[in-house]
Amino acid sequence: MKNKIISDIASLLNVDKDLVKIEYPKDRTFGDYAIPCFQFSKELHKSPIEIANYLKENLNYESNVVNGYLNIFMNKVETTKSVISTILAEKDDYGNNSYGAGKNIVIEYSSPNVAKPFGMGHLRSTVIGQALNNISKKCGYNVTSINYLGDYGTQFGKLIYAYKKWGNEDALNESPLDELKRVYVKFHEEAEKDPSLDDEGRMWFKKLEENDEEALKYWKYFKEVSIKEFQKTYDLLNINKFDSYEGESYYKDKMDPVIDELESKNLLKISEGATIVELDGIVPALIKRSDGASLYITRDIAALLDRKKRYNFDEILYVVGNEQSLHFEQVKQIINKLGYDFSENVKHIGFGMLLLNGKKMSTRHGKSVILKDVLDESIDLAKKYILEKNPNIDNINEVSKKIGVGAVIFNDLKNYRINDIEFNLEDTLRFEGNTGPYLQYTYARINSLLSNKQNIDFTYDNIDIDENKWNLIWSLAKYEETIITAKENNDPSIIAKYLLDLAADFNKFYAHERIVDDNVNYAEFKLSLCEAVAIVIKNGLGLLNIDVIKQM
Repeated sequence: MKNKIISDIASLLNVDKDLVKIEYPKDRTFGDYAIPCFQFSKELHKSPIEIANYLKENLNYESNVVNGYLNIFMNKVETTKSVISTILAEKDDYGNNSYGAGKNIVIEYSSPNVAKPFGMGHLRSTVIGQALNNISKKCGYNVTSINYLGDYGTQFGKLIYAYKKWGNEDALNESPLDELKRVYVKFHEEAEKDPSLDDEGRMWFKKLEENDEEALKYWKYFKEVSIKEFQKTYDLLNINKFDSYEGESYYKDKMDPVIDELESKNLLKISEGATIVELDGIVPALIKRSDGASLYITRDIAALLDRKKRYNFDEILYVVGNEQSLHFEQVKQIINKLGYDFSENVKHIGFGMLLLNGKKMSTRHGKSVILKDVLDESIDLAKKYILEKNPNIDNINEVSKKIGVGAVIFNDLKNYRINDIEFNLEDTLRFEGNTGPYLQYTYARINSLLSNKQNIDFTYDNIDIDENKWNLIWSLAKYEETIITAKENNDPSIIAKYLLDLAADFNKFYAHERIVDDNVNYAEFKLSLCEAVAIVIKNGLGLLNIDVIKQM
C-alpha cells in the first residue's frame, strides 16, 4: 500500500521516489497515512500547502490537507479484505520480504567463555543474536551464525595455574564447571593479595601459545566439558545449532600474517616495549604485550579478514556488550588503515548490562548467576502459576517450559538493546502487562475461539468496520514494515513492542465484540480476523525465538 502511494505521488509530481516520505499521524482521526509536503517545496518552487492541495485534487484517495501534510484514508473494506485474505493464505510466510535478498550476513553472538558457567551475562548476546538471525532470514538474507567461543587468552593461563595449584580431580569429574569456577575465583582472590600470580598466569598462557603439551592437555579438556554444558542451555532456549563454533583459538596461528601485514604497511610502533597501532581520535590499539603474547584484538582482526574471505559478507554483526564499543572502533580503524574498504559493513550491535539488584554480575568475584538455573527456576515458577489457573491442563511440563523460557527471552527483547535491564523473575512471568506470558495467553485465548470457526466463505457485505476492528487490521497490515524496520535498526525490541500493541488492539476488540455471533457470515468474518491475529502473534514470537501455547 505504501509503495503504491509513493509511486503515485512521485509520478504525479515528477520527483524521485526517495523524496516521498510517508508517516503515521499521531492522531488517527487525521488519516491512516501522512505525507509531509515540505520536502517537495525546494524542487517544485511551491508552498507545502499548495503541493498538498494539488495532490489531494489529483490522487484517487480519500484525503485532507492539514498544515502542509496530505493525510490519506485507506478504503477500510478493501484493505480489510486484502489483509485478512493475504495472512490466511500465506500463514507462517506472512511478512517474508526481499529486503536482504541476495545478500550475505554474518552474525557473531552468544560466545560464552570456555571453562566458565554459562552465566546470565551471556543471555543478552544469545537472545538478541538469535532474534537478529531469525529476522534477517525473514528479510531474505543468507545468514551465517557464529558462536565465537571464548576459548583463548590470558585467563586460560590463570585457570591452568589455578587448577594445578588448588584443583580437586574428584570435584572436576563430578561437576566440571563448578570446580573450574571455584579455582578461577580463588585465583583472583589470591592475586589481589599477591600480584605476582598474574605473571604465573601469563606464563602458562605463553606456554599454551607455544603448544606446550601439558598446557594443551588441560585446555582441551576444559573446552570439551564446557561445550557439553553449554548445549544444555541452548537446548532450553531452542537454539538448535550455530553454523560455526570456531572460537578465538582457531585464529592463534593466523595472527602472524596480520602482524606481518601491519608491519609491511608501517603501522606498528613500539611503546614501552609493547607493539601498538596508533589510531585517529582514540587510544592506540595494543597488538602485542611487552612479553610477546598476543591480544584478542589481533585475533579479532585475523577472524574478520578470514570471514570476509570465506563468507563474502555484505554485513557482519557483532552482538557484544556496549563496553566493547572502543574495541570495535579500533578494529574498524585498523581495517581501514590496512586498505580494506568494508569497515562500514562491520557493525557492533551493542547492548546494556543485565543487572541483579542494581549490580552487574561478575564471574571473577563469584557473583555469576547461572543461566540454566534461572531458566529452570522460571519453568518451575511458571508451572506453579499455571496450575493455580488451570489444575487440569494437559502437557503441563511442555507448557511450563514454553512459558518459563519465553518469559525470560521476552523480558530481554522487549527492551531497547542499548539500555541496562534489571532482572526480576516474578515480574517476567506475569500474565498481564508487557510480558511474554501475556502474549502467549492472548494466543491461547484466540486458539480456543477458533474451535468455533466453520471455515466457510463469507462476504464483507454489511460488515461495520468500526474503530476497534480498523485499528486491529491496520496493525496487521504494518507487520512486514515492522520486520524491515527491526532489521534496519538491528533491534528486536521493535518486533516485541509491535506484538504488545497488536495484542492490546486485539484484547480491546475482544472486550467490545461478541465474536461467536448468531449471524454466521459476521461470526466467520470476526473469527477470520482472530485467526489472522493468531498467525501474526505466532509468527512474531517465532522471530524472537519464543514458542506459542495452544492451551493455557
